[in-house]
Amino acid sequence: MVAYGSQYDYRLNKVRSGYVRGKGDGLRFGLAAVFGQRVLPFAAALLMTSGVASALDEVQFGLVGNNKDLRSTLSDASLVVDARRSGQTATSEIFAAALSDYARLLDALYAEGYYGGVISIKVDGREAADIPLLRTPASISTVRIVVDPGPRFRFGDARVGPLAQGTELPEGFRSGEPALAPLVQSSTQTAGDAWRSAGYAKVDVAGERITADHRTSTLDAVVGLEPGPVVYFGKLVQRTESRVRASAIKRIAGLPEGEKFSPEVAERVAERLRRTGAFASVTLREAEELGPGNSMDMYLNVVDAKRRRLGVGAEFSSLEGLTLTSFWLHRNIFGGAERLRFDAEISNLGGSYGTDYFLGGRLDVPAVIGAETNAFVYGEIEHLDEPTYLSNRVEFGVGLARRFGDRIETEIALAYTYSETEDDLGDRTFSYLSLPMKASYDTRDNALDATEGFYVQIEPTPFFGLSDDSGSGLKTYADARAYYGFGEDNRVVLAGRLQFGSITGAEISEIHPDYLFFSGGSGTVRGQPYQSLTVTTNGVESGGRSFLGLSAEVRTRITDNIGAVVFADAGYIGAEDFYDGSGEWHSGAGLGVRYLAGFGPIRLDVAFPVDGDTGEGVQVYVGIGQAF
Repeated sequence: MVAYGSQYDYRLNKVRSGYVRGKGDGLRFGLAAVFGQRVLPFAAALLMTSGVASALDEVQFGLVGNNKDLRSTLSDASLVVDARRSGQTATSEIFAAALSDYARLLDALYAEGYYGGVISIKVDGREAADIPLLRTPASISTVRIVVDPGPRFRFGDARVGPLAQGTELPEGFRSGEPALAPLVQSSTQTAGDAWRSAGYAKVDVAGERITADHRTSTLDAVVGLEPGPVVYFGKLVQRTESRVRASAIKRIAGLPEGEKFSPEVAERVAERLRRTGAFASVTLREAEELGPGNSMDMYLNVVDAKRRRLGVGAEFSSLEGLTLTSFWLHRNIFGGAERLRFDAEISNLGGSYGTDYFLGGRLDVPAVIGAETNAFVYGEIEHLDEPTYLSNRVEFGVGLARRFGDRIETEIALAYTYSETEDDLGDRTFSYLSLPMKASYDTRDNALDATEGFYVQIEPTPFFGLSDDSGSGLKTYADARAYYGFGEDNRVVLAGRLQFGSITGAEISEIHPDYLFFSGGSGTVRGQPYQSLTVTTNGVESGGRSFLGLSAEVRTRITDNIGAVVFADAGYIGAEDFYDGSGEWHSGAGLGVRYLAGFGPIRLDVAFPVDGDTGEGVQVYVGIGQAF
């Protein structure tokens, strides 16, 4: 019987009713029981007390017929074959594996559409299933497995119904196609999922008829569904204790009581709670029984995460020197799943330029305006000793962040910035009121080591000058990345990146140097020195108002842990507010090595300048994560 809920397990239970002795020495399976499933729990316990003599010399595996793909599938399913490959030769392990293989090989035959097979597993010439469990062999020299799959069955009558409007069953589940057992399961699950998505949370199997006709080698699979009533969300019932207030959990979850049930909505409820970081685990279950008006309560179990976390990081460039980063995080600081985080960074240690310092803190408060909208407040202090300017800056702001589905994140803030700057234009004081905004769309499979998907982020920031040295305008920055993997397990990945920047409404002399664009270094053009591409206006060197960055990589996994990369970068800086070609380009290229650690790849890039007059010699970069 299929039990619909958060997961399903449809197996051909009705057809596994027994086994019969066939001609020859094997066990003939028509639509037969998994023989070992009743015996193996006892057998395994018994064999644990037997000896561990080691004498396995040979494992023979044979298949009647010339089906190489089926032979490979069955061989991969065999525990005996796997034990031999991995060097396990203890008698107790081999005998237990032989008994288990009856069930495993039968499952593999069913999965490929073979329902009349003969499986023989002989242990030193004796059928393993005939060996008394109380007189198991003291040693095993040879195991011989022979499988006669018989004819491949095809679907005769293949139906699941009734179906919800718009349901599309798997393509292979129809009359005349190979009768693969998993197709019955997946078709039933697909039909059930469609009913649940339409609000019928308690859809169940009303009846099933699965019949194999060995004369015609056909399998009839007819499954009847009972959708039940349309179900509506009831109450969120918290079943476990938490340091987070129950009222805050309910507000963050945002379960829409009284609305029609949707599994997608239920998953978003759980995901909102997970995203706070306050919980190590979140489980949301549906009540077994419906309440008044076909309402269904949702049972919530949470486990609190550790409240504090400390992290460190490092990155090295042969020209920029060493960058050290650290953060301290406090979860659920006020009991409402709030998150307080402090970040610190020291960069250009031992580099060709002065050392930079940064310290920032941010408090995030979830679900302040609806379940999907969070509030935050932040503050930053920074000292920058850059190639073309020296700056001391302080900034603080408040804002809102909102998600739209699983892919889109947005953010808007009101910020004040004060900075004292020294550059070729002299000592200046900047004072800004700004409205930084950010929107991103992310389909990557892995943010640190993507093999497919794309990522786009746009950051428009209107700024308003509050001092004589400060102008007003709009800064826009965009970052687009795309990934395409191919080959086995995406062992080769093509990665591309486009960066765009523009500042309008203010002259270069009225813009804080940290707002202006530069090119060169690990974030833009590897092989060119850090912030080496600038513009010169009236004899004054500074950043530009327009920027383009192009990067391309070919990433290849050589082994499971080692990868290699070929890359090329190019960057453009111009004095104009939009790209018009009047500025200058430079480029770099190189080779990289990646060590694929569990937390992400460790990166080593060796790059050299290709075009432009901003740098010479080889540059080396070391860090965690891919370059982009």
